[in-house]
Amino acid sequence: MSVGNLIVGPQGQARFFGRIIPCAIGRGGIRTDKREGDGATPVGSWRVEGGYFRADRIAPPVSRIPLIPSGPRAGWSDEPGDPAYNGPVSLPHPCSHERMRRGDSLYDLVLVLDHNRHPAMPGAGSAIFMHCWRGPRYPTAGCLAFALPDLRWIIARWMPSSRVIIRP
Repeated sequence: MSVGNLIVGPQGQARFFGRIIPCAIGRGGIRTDKREGDGATPVGSWRVEGGYFRADRIAPPVSRIPLIPSGPRAGWSDEPGDPAYNGPVSLPHPCSHERMRRGDSLYDLVLVLDHNRHPAMPGAGSAIFMHCWRGPRYPTAGCLAFALPDLRWIIARWMPSSRVIIRP
């Protein structure tokens, strides 16, 4: 186990560079058989592919991760029948999707995990992100969520070899 990996377990905490960090997981718990809409956080080892930040709300974080400002047309497809399933889309988009520029603060800073991305298998789960939380242990729809200062701390230390390891 490398110190550069973010290790997450079902108890609502993560370990990264020797630090214990409170986090929120999916309302469906942590599962090995992730399906679209189940609210579960998928077990596995995942890379961070990139992310978004709200330039109108927060300063760009210090990061080796490629981060782009989330504009009003930024979206993410969560419709299994969409050819763009589990990928970025431009809004308006005719299929079910998430807005990456939300009215609340959850996606003020968000990292995209490579869960079910290359290739995306319809129905195997989409939009597994690391993002800002609503509050301590407030469940997500399947993502990992952290307090914004903790997420910034993680991003500042993230290395290309780092992985998110989610354990059952």
